[in-house]
Amino acid sequence: MRQQPRGDSRGILDPARLLRQVRFRRHLPAVALRPYVEHYWLVDWELTEPLTQQVVPHPAVNVVFRRDGDGPESAEVAGVGRKLFSITLSGVGRVSGVQFRPGGFRPFWRGRSVAELTGRRWPVPSLADRWPPAAGRCDGTDAERRRALDDLLLGWAPAADPVTDEVIGLVEAIRADRTVLRVDDFARRHGLSVRRLQRLFLAHVGVGPKWVIRRYRLQEAVEQAAGGPPDWAALAADLGYSDQAHLVREFTAVIGVSPAAYARSVG
Repeated sequence: MRQQPRGDSRGILDPARLLRQVRFRRHLPAVALRPYVEHYWLVDWELTEPLTQQVVPHPAVNVVFRRDGDGPESAEVAGVGRKLFSITLSGVGRVSGVQFRPGGFRPFWRGRSVAELTGRRWPVPSLADRWPPAAGRCDGTDAERRRALDDLLLGWAPAADPVTDEVIGLVEAIRADRTVLRVDDFARRHGLSVRRLQRLFLAHVGVGPKWVIRRYRLQEAVEQAAGGPPDWAALAADLGYSDQAHLVREFTAVIGVSPAAYARSVG
């Protein structure tokens, strides 16, 4: 089990600019929650002019608590986003977020299909029958905010589920292994039919396995581009695209600019 949260910037567009203008950090949850929760992410800002930030969403559910200035705290459950996510921050504010491991939200959703949430953002108060009341998660020190999130999630007491564990492991295998490029090959490697694999992913992750494979490879392309223009043809081959043009088409469709233009913009 990991002892430190992820340190990469995968999914964040122009991460250097973001880190110059806001305080962004990740923390691990309580040990009992780590099978389900990737990390907590905290953001604080005090801006003199608005900042628009874009993110290529992970195949993961987030629960987000936000307070702008001295206003009331809002809370929402954000399902897997299929499109580029954009948010504008201004003035003073704070966010305390929970990023679940892909597949890890299902026990907190009382066994219902996580696909219900895909592409949607639901206010937590409207989910009182499925989610405990929550408030005050943006206040205090990092340690206090972490404890508040721990208390919230531990209070929900998710039940252990071997199928959830199986799906989390399958998604992690896709994320960690660049050689995973085709759904049928991946299903065969794990002794599953393609149909069962698709049903498992829709119910527990919210999107299908093909989408997860393509999203992780695209995120890696974005991260490498932020580090300086790579050899695009070699990168396309390494990430399983049919050719450089295929990478350019998919990158442009999601990000809105070509890989080369993005690399120049963050360089």
